Amino acid sequence: MTEFDTGLPSVRQVQTYIKDQQEVELKLSTDDLLIGKIIWQDSYCLCLVDHYNQPTIIWRQAIVYLKQKA
Repeated sequence: MTEFDTGLPSVRQVQTYIKDQQEVELKLSTDDLLIGKIIWQDSYCLCLVDHYNQPTIIWRQAIVYLKQKA
């Protein structure tokens, strides 16, 4: 099992998005683009809730980039 390192800058940035309920844009390796709010993260996945309040669990390995929605 991989230890969840809350000291990493990427983990802290995602925690800020969660705390601030900031909308983000998430690009996947499948070329899909998802927009929504991250509600939790762990060592392997994060959960994104879209505009329809539909949660999607995304494996971290599938993420190409994640950025704040402008």
